[in-house]
Amino acid sequence: MPKKMTFEAALAKLEEITRELEDSELSLDAALQKFDEGVKLAGFCNGRLDEAQKKVDILLKKNNVLTPEPFGEANDVE
Repeated sequence: MPKKMTFEAALAKLEEITRELEDSELSLDAALQKFDEGVKLAGFCNGRLDEAQKKVDILLKKNNVLTPEPFGEANDVE
């Protein structure tokens, strides 16, 4: 996996690997290789999403004070 890979490129490659694993008749070794690559890509994507969430959490303000708050809960409507 290239060091400068974007989230979007990694996600597209992960989707491609998923299709290949679902649709083709790969040998066991080839399937395991694709699976391993997919696990690494999923880890990369999860890491990027975690970084993005931390940036969003830091940017939320309450009473002119930055307060870390989980992204999903800050925008929930009851």
